[in-house]
Amino acid sequence: MNAVVEAEFSEVEFRRSICKQSFYEFVREFWGIIIDEAPVWNWHIEVLCEEMQIVAERVFANKPKAYDLVINVPPGSTKSTICSIMFPAWAWTRKPASRFICGSYAMDLAIDLSLKCRDIILSEKYQELFPGIQLRKDQKGKGSYHNSKKGMRMSTSAGGVIVGRHAHFLLVDDPIDPNAALSEPKMKEVNRWMVETLPQRKVDSAITPLILIQQRLHQDDPSGQALELSDKKPIRHICLPAELSDDVSPINLRLNYDENGLLDPVRLSSSVLAEKKLLGTYVYSAQFQQRATPPGGGTFKVARFQIDYPHEPIVKSIRYWDKAGLKDAGCYTAGVLMAKDRSGKTWILDIVRGQWASEEREKIIRQTAELDGHKTVVWIEQEPGSGGLESAEATIRNLEGYLCFKDVPKGDKIFRADPFSVQVNNGNIYLKKDSEWIRDFIEECRFFPFSKYKDQVDAAGGAHAKLVVKKTKVGGLGVLGKPKVYK
Repeated sequence: MNAVVEAEFSEVEFRRSICKQSFYEFVREFWGIIIDEAPVWNWHIEVLCEEMQIVAERVFANKPKAYDLVINVPPGSTKSTICSIMFPAWAWTRKPASRFICGSYAMDLAIDLSLKCRDIILSEKYQELFPGIQLRKDQKGKGSYHNSKKGMRMSTSAGGVIVGRHAHFLLVDDPIDPNAALSEPKMKEVNRWMVETLPQRKVDSAITPLILIQQRLHQDDPSGQALELSDKKPIRHICLPAELSDDVSPINLRLNYDENGLLDPVRLSSSVLAEKKLLGTYVYSAQFQQRATPPGGGTFKVARFQIDYPHEPIVKSIRYWDKAGLKDAGCYTAGVLMAKDRSGKTWILDIVRGQWASEEREKIIRQTAELDGHKTVVWIEQEPGSGGLESAEATIRNLEGYLCFKDVPKGDKIFRADPFSVQVNNGNIYLKKDSEWIRDFIEECRFFPFSKYKDQVDAAGGAHAKLVVKKTKVGGLGVLGKPKVYK
């Protein structure tokens, strides 16, 4: 009898030890508690578990973090199971007092993940292996609960208010809804929360890591924003596209892809991916390949821009302004000078762009008109509402003596950019060689409509629309000097 009890005790102790020391083994042990389907133990699951455990070990040892962790993987890669469900339950086996703030794009999703984590903790198996981890009866809610060792798991939506809570781990799992990826206000709201709100919720700024795991959706999604700041703070980036590409990071993980270049040949097989490609090039490139734009280009095939010097006299020119309202508010004012030469070629000769307060902006718009000359027609995009009308009319008064009109565009930015993109993609748009603005303009076009900024594309689309209207007749510019570029 004693031998049997001793053997059973030894088996429990053995399983407990293995689960505590290896997060990956913990995931394997508790998979069936929350998922009915048979597991597919693809190699990337172990990689993600190991990467998260490396980050966690420093917290357990009360050591300063080495970096924040950004993980980009396709949907259906077990990322939420690993990050939001299993990880807090495992961490409590090592440091029961660990506190977590877990965010997702919607509160109902965050609560669902929280409930599954709670199901693991309350399961018979977990209680058998880790009987010391008990949830407090008075703090046992769906989205927020505490254990008897002062540990906490709190759920929030990205952008939500977090008052009076601080965490040892900040876990963010898909902070932006794929359907909201084109909403600039929503993207800014989430990014502001990631940069300004969430970092204030750390137990110790030197120790508490941020773990962000998501499918890419946009050039300026939270992953893009984090990676853009990687030169200012250490970031470890794990990027696992569904199909082998140069974007795999770290580079050594390329060796794990199968002979057909697939990340997961069972769940993301060639036939499955073929079906996913029917969703469109942008969706597939971002969500499955972890690129904010397709490799061959999206709306704009930027390789088809012609870069040269004008060799024929300019016969018609338009300067179109897309104005931003506030200095350093995240948006730019952009003025694109577009022209036709005598042979019929369409040129972008200059782009003036900057973040200016209204008084400085109006001064620069006036200076630019003086440089362009009286034969260039100026158009001002009028934003919706009475404020937009007043702003446009103020600029027109500021440009007294010049041909200046306000434009009330119809449709969204994608719709307005379409005619211009057609001309770009057919090789009919020329950019003035050796101009300082070319690189930034091409990069904005490359990522459009998922680009961080859209002001230059918007202004170029407006200029093109006015340039091709035949009833607008103005004289030539003569010989163009090099316009001054303001930054």
